[in-house]
Amino acid sequence: MDRFDAMQAFARVVETGSFTKAAETLHMSKTSVTQLVQQLEARLRVRLLNRTTRKVNVTADGAAYYERVQRLLADMDDAETSLSSASAAPRGRLRVDVPSPLARMILVPALPAFHARYPDIQLDMGVSDRMVDIIGENVDCVVRGGELTDQSLMARRVGDLQLGVYAAPDYLERAGTPLHPQELEDTHHRIVAFHWARTSKAFAYAMRKGSERVKVQGRYVVAVDDGNAYLAAGLAGLGVLWLPDYMSKAHLARGELVRLFEDWRLDSMPIYVAFAPNRHVSTKLRVFIDWIAELMALHAPVT
Repeated sequence: MDRFDAMQAFARVVETGSFTKAAETLHMSKTSVTQLVQQLEARLRVRLLNRTTRKVNVTADGAAYYERVQRLLADMDDAETSLSSASAAPRGRLRVDVPSPLARMILVPALPAFHARYPDIQLDMGVSDRMVDIIGENVDCVVRGGELTDQSLMARRVGDLQLGVYAAPDYLERAGTPLHPQELEDTHHRIVAFHWARTSKAFAYAMRKGSERVKVQGRYVVAVDDGNAYLAAGLAGLGVLWLPDYMSKAHLARGELVRLFEDWRLDSMPIYVAFAPNRHVSTKLRVFIDWIAELMALHAPVT
């Protein structure tokens, strides 16, 4: 039995609550993970996990052992990265998840420079606007917009997105150009709705002008849960959009979108990099977070 592999397998079972999920994240078979944990229990002569047909629970002894295993795995990672060559050149696989528009317009185009700086880091990048189970899916970090609702996560604020209201010219030709945000509640106007994965409900946008404040819900003919699809729907003339500057800039310059209510303001949307509180912040994760912060300082600096 490789004790390191066994401890790693045990830790992943505890974090995911499943031998099957642990095996998937470790790229091992379920049988191998099961055998490693059984061998570890036999060596320690204590039951670490209670198994039923439906779930896996950690025992009291297992919980205490898990805390020590986490520290030991982190110390081993530190020992490797403390070597001068490792410190100078972070390496290894990094699993991240980022919003689809941010990936397409900012992150992916900048990746060649990241790779040139850190050629030994392998990025597995999930691109989505869905809620990600950081621990269960063994993701090192996620980049997300909006206030964080999961207070158990550690997070670094890396940017603030400035928002505006836009519509395609052909939409405005059909529905008319609204002069006040409240007009978007009229029966002849439509918005493109964005369904946040955590609520599955369309988002209401708060806008202000001096002392006047309104919240616009609007009616929609299409609601999406992906940023790229949201933008595409607006460009197709399906309704009014609320967009960050980085998504609207090129389309505005080409005349594909028209900005509305320029004398009204919306609260900026914070951008966070979030990671599990019990996840060791390795050198490769630290440099990735710093790189994201550098990019956001160019495109959406913290205000």
